[in-house]
Amino acid sequence: MNAQVQQGLSTKTLFEVVEAGRFGVEYQPIISLDSGETFGFEALSRFYDAKGASVRPDYVYAALHESPMTLFQVEFAQKQLQLEHADRDALLFVNLDQDAFYACQRDTLNNPFINAIRQYGHHRVVVELIENSEINDALKSLSMIAAFAAMDVPTALDDLCNPQSLMSIPVMQLVEWIKLDKHVLKVRHDERMMLFVRKLIEFAHQTDKKVILEGVETQEDLAFAQILDVDYVQGFLFRERFVQVMP
Repeated sequence: MNAQVQQGLSTKTLFEVVEAGRFGVEYQPIISLDSGETFGFEALSRFYDAKGASVRPDYVYAALHESPMTLFQVEFAQKQLQLEHADRDALLFVNLDQDAFYACQRDTLNNPFINAIRQYGHHRVVVELIENSEINDALKSLSMIAAFAAMDVPTALDDLCNPQSLMSIPVMQLVEWIKLDKHVLKVRHDERMMLFVRKLIEFAHQTDKKVILEGVETQEDLAFAQILDVDYVQGFLFRERFVQVMP
């Protein structure tokens, strides 16, 4: 377990969370800039300790990557929960960890994640792939995109422009959705960075992709999203529309 996880999450807490299945879901609305209406929801994993206190998901997943099969079990249980409680009248965005997807060691057609999404309804789900800093992750993403494309499930590239991630051009070309990381809002006064961001958005629109800006927390952020000409926004500005499912 790496130092950051050791500092933020004890082995005892991790064991309790996983063993007792103290999992929850937070559905964050994705808002249309044109209409202001809720277009869809992103399902986010939530974890709780024995006292009901929230445990940071990034700490949980970082620790679970040391045990691929446990990672698969937890991620699959989360996806089942997210699909079970989702609003079926809205498009559902789900994050899917590349390592968890392949940890089950089954061929793609029999992958449990594929089957779960197929049963839910492929036309109602968008699978989000996290852009990482390793080439191997990009190769996994490409394979996953092909698998979901074969069953007409659209995919999204998440956390684009996050300073800790690299950008895979082949992955970006193949997805139907691009989600800009909240870091874009933090560097809005960086002219060179904004030139890059605007070109990304222009590329997305010219190739029939939709763009979501994450991390919108204020009216100023919302106004900036309109200047950037993204299609949708997401963030705590719309927290009154959040939906929580507790264990």
